[in-house]
Amino acid sequence: MSASSSFDQFTYRDGQLHVEDVPLDRIAEEFGTPCFVYSRQALSSALAGFDAPFGSRSHLICYAAKANSNLAILQLFARSGSGFDIVSGGELERVLRAGADPQCVVFSGVGKSADEIKRALAAGILCFNVESHGELLRLSQLAQETGRIAPISLRVNPDVDPKTHPYISTGLKNNKFGVPFEAAIGLYREASRLPRLRIVGIDCHIGSQITEIPPFVDAVRRVLRLVDDLRAAHIELEHFDLGGGLGIRYRDETPPPVSAYVRALLEELRGRPQRILLEPGRALVGNAGVLLTRVEYLKDGTERNFAIVDAAMNDLLRPALYEAWHDILPVQQAGSSPMRRYDIVGPVCESADFLGHERDLSLRRGDLLAVMSAGAYGMAMSSNYNTRPRAAEVLVDAKRTDLIRVRETIDELLAAERLLDR
Repeated sequence: MSASSSFDQFTYRDGQLHVEDVPLDRIAEEFGTPCFVYSRQALSSALAGFDAPFGSRSHLICYAAKANSNLAILQLFARSGSGFDIVSGGELERVLRAGADPQCVVFSGVGKSADEIKRALAAGILCFNVESHGELLRLSQLAQETGRIAPISLRVNPDVDPKTHPYISTGLKNNKFGVPFEAAIGLYREASRLPRLRIVGIDCHIGSQITEIPPFVDAVRRVLRLVDDLRAAHIELEHFDLGGGLGIRYRDETPPPVSAYVRALLEELRGRPQRILLEPGRALVGNAGVLLTRVEYLKDGTERNFAIVDAAMNDLLRPALYEAWHDILPVQQAGSSPMRRYDIVGPVCESADFLGHERDLSLRRGDLLAVMSAGAYGMAMSSNYNTRPRAAEVLVDAKRTDLIRVRETIDELLAAERLLDR
C-alpha cells in the first residue's frame, strides 16, 4: 500500500465526484459548505497499511493526533488498536475521551507545562518524549510530588537533513526540537540517577512530508550507534520510537510505499529485540479527506481571473503558510463553461488567502469544488480569523454519512467574550 492509495476512495462516477459511494454534491446539500469530508475506508486502510508490514515484530503505531484530532477519527483509530502521539494536554484529553489506552500514548513536544505533565502522570501514559534538560528535571520533580514514576525517552536530534520544507524539518541542529546528539549520553546518565524517572526508550523525529527513505535510514543508524553506547553504559532500552514524517502525494511527489519504508527500518533493526514505535500523522489522514467548497463569484482581473469560494485560509492554512499545493477538482466533471485559468481564493481580507493559483477549470457561480488531500492539517490548523465559524466535518462509510463536527455559529464564537459594564 502506498501513502497515496487513499485517493482510491475519491472517484468520478457518471461525471460526479464521489467519496466512497456518496456523491459530494449530496453532502454539500445536506451539510453545507465549506465542509471537510473524510473516507472511513481510506482511514482504516491507511492504518492497516502501516501495521501489516511488521508482521509478528513487536510494534505500536502511534497516530500523531496533531494531524487531525477529530474525536470520531481518534475513536476509529483507537478501536483499530492504534496508539497515539500527542503534543499537548488538550490532545491528551481528546485521545482519552476517544477511548485510547493510556499505555499506548506517548507525549512529545518542547513545552510541556507542569499541569500537562501531572495530568499525563495521573493518566499513566506509556512515555514522555523528553526534549530538554529542563524538562527532565521538571519531570523528576513532579513525579516526586505526585508519588508516581515517569517513564521517559529522550528525543535525540540526529542532525539529518530530511530534504523537506524548512518549516517542517525537525531534526537539524538549528531546530528547536530534541536534545543534541552529543549531549544525549550525559542526559541519559543523569536521568538514570534522578528520582522517580524510569528510562524506557529513545525517540527521534526528523521532519514531515519526507518522500525518500534514505533520510530515515540515516537517522536510525545514528540512533543505533547511540543505543550501543548506552548499553555499554548499562542503560538498556525497551523501545525505539522512530517518529513519523512519511510524506504523501499532493501533486507529483512519489513517496515510497509504506511497506518499503517499514522494511527498510526493520532491516536496520534486525537482531534488536526492542519494541518499535512509529508516529505517522499525515500518511494516515492526509489523502483520506477533502475540503468541499462552493464558488461564490467569478471575477475577471487584468492579470488574473479569480474564482472566489466560500472556503478560505482560515479553513485550510497550508497554501498560505507553506505555499503548499492541493489539487482542486470540480465536483461536476464536465462543466458547460469554457475552460479558463483561475486563482482559487477565499473571502478573508488577506492577499495570502488562496487555495490554489493558476488552475484550469470550467466554472460557473455556484459550482462545487473539492480541495484534495485536506485530511491532514486542515481542520486541525483552522481558525476563526475574520470571525468566520469553522467548517463542519463529515465521515463517509460506504453509503452512510455521519456529521462528526457541527458547523460553528457566530453565537458560539462570541459566547466566551464579555462586554464591559463601565
